[in-house]
Parts: sequence; structure tokens; C-alpha cells
Amino acid sequence: MPKASSFSRFTRGVRHTVRAFASTKHPVLVHIVPMRRCNLACTYCNEFDKTSDPVAIDVMLERIDKLAEFGTSVITISGGEPMMHPEIYEIIARIRHHGMIAGLISNGYYFQVDKIKKLNEAGLDYLQISIDNVTPDEVSKKSLKVLDAKLVNLSEHAKFKVNINSVVGGGVANPDEALIIANRARELGFSSTVGVIHDEMGLNKGLTDREKEVYKEIKSKGTRSYARWNWFQDELVDGKEYEWRCRAGARYLYVDEFGVVNWCSQQRGTPGIPLLEYTHADMEREYITEKWCAPTCTIQCVHQVGHLDAWRDPQISLSDYNNRKGSGIKKETVAQIVGAE
Repeated sequence: MPKASSFSRFTRGVRHTVRAFASTKHPVLVHIVPMRRCNLACTYCNEFDKTSDPVAIDVMLERIDKLAEFGTSVITISGGEPMMHPEIYEIIARIRHHGMIAGLISNGYYFQVDKIKKLNEAGLDYLQISIDNVTPDEVSKKSLKVLDAKLVNLSEHAKFKVNINSVVGGGVANPDEALIIANRARELGFSSTVGVIHDEMGLNKGLTDREKEVYKEIKSKGTRSYARWNWFQDELVDGKEYEWRCRAGARYLYVDEFGVVNWCSQQRGTPGIPLLEYTHADMEREYITEKWCAPTCTIQCVHQVGHLDAWRDPQISLSDYNNRKGSGIKKETVAQIVGAE
């Protein structure tokens, strides 16, 4: 990977991180879905279909422009399988045009050399691929055996950062395969992380003793990076709840294929407001109000964003917030509302 490209990405990341600590008034990370369709059908996944069309490119660009107006730092393109979108490179280029960091989450099937080079040209900053097992089974076809040639292509040609996420729990037959996947990722020069598969609501399902051991071993071998801000999982792995302040709907947004803002991929429908109608007042409300699902949530990206504001602005219930707003304090700031507690 060219040093200039890596250094540029690093400096932009530092700049956006400093800005995220300095101000709470903008989204730090947005997941946006240009394509709900996927070429696979992993049994644990509820984030895909087999028939829907890609979102029209002019609609996608309008949504990206709106996120830029909000001052968004990072946009990660999700799915479905986003590499199936015929204008995926134009989407990435638009994100970079606005100075935002561009990421992509993929199942890994579409990384032929020519497509990797187009991603380089579009300015992709980082890619994450989740690999569930070594050989395909009835649960998942995201397998090391199937994807290894594509990983080699990425190792040889990608100018963007690549992270391989292995998983434990959720019906994955052999947790020890996650160790094989993590070791192969590091062998190819990629970073590696480990995730805990959640249920259909994004909540913790619990791990077996061996799954816990594998999780801890993979985590101990990984390099330190923002992608590894996942200590919340240590509590969940041990069967405990994790107390934190979820800022979904404010610092983190999940924009689905219909252009609707949701808390996350597992809580679609809340707040359920179209992105083009979303306001800073909506973000203020979601920033300061509690989320019922937070204590057992396993959604790593939302937790990582929440770490940025863990030290400030305690949250209140939505009913308390609405009561305060209806009692003539409509123009008060978040800090003033919290200070009244």
C-alpha cells in the first residue's frame, strides 16, 4: 500500500476524530444502504432480500449531499451487498468529494482485480469483510475457502485499509474456525476483529465456554486501532449487561434503502424519519434520550461511536425529554436539559 495514501487516510481520520470530541452537533458515522439485495442468504442475517432493485444513483447522491450538510465524518456503505450496485464507484467518489471518509462493508465475493482498482480510483478508505467459517455450511457461505483468492487480490492491489471480522455465536458450528480466519487475515497484512453474532433484535444471545475462549484469544492478538474499540463485548461475552449511552439517531445514523433514518440495522423504524426531512432537533432528541435496547446491544459500530461521548451528557428518558420540551424549555440546549436533572 502506498505510504502517501496511508498517511493521508490517517491524517484525515485524526482530524475527524478531534472534531468528534470537540463537538456533538454532527453525525460521526452513518451507515447507508444503496442495495438491499444480496447474492447470499446467511440464515442469521435479517439485512437482505433477493429481489429488490438498487436505489437510483441520483437519489443516493442526494442523500450523501444531505449527510454532508450535517457535517458527517464517515459514511460506510452497507447492504445487502453494496458491490452489486451498478454505480457503487460513483457513490464512493461522492462521499470523498465532500471530504468524508468512505467505508464499505461487503461479503467479499466481488473483489476481482479490476473492481479493486476501480475502488482505489474512487477513493475508498476502508473495507470490512465478515467471514463466518472456513468451509460453507447451511448457516453461511461467507467462507475462507470461497473467499481466499479474493483476499489475495485485495492484499496485492488494494490501496485502502482492509479489516477481516470473524464471528462467534449465532449458530456458527465451530468457533475454532474464527481463529483460523483471524490468523489468515494477519498473514495477508490485514487487521482483524472478532464480533459476537446478535439475535434478530441486535441483542446478545450469549456464548458457550469455548466461544468465550476463542473470542478472547482473537482479541488478544489483534493490533490496536479504532476498529478494536470493542471492550463493551467483554461484558456481554461473560453474560453481563453493559451500561453505556447509545447516541444512535444522532452521532450514528442508519439510513436504509428507503432513505429513512433508523437507530441501527436491528431497530429499523425508530425514529423512522426520512433523511431529507431529518433535522438537528431530531438529532438533539436522539442524542440525549435513552435507548431501551442498549444494555444487551452487540452492534459494534454504534458502541464505538458512543465511546466518543461516554464522558459527557448523561441521558434521560424520552418521556422526561418530551415533558421538558413541552414545559416551555424548547430552546434550551442539551447541556441545560441534562443540568436540570
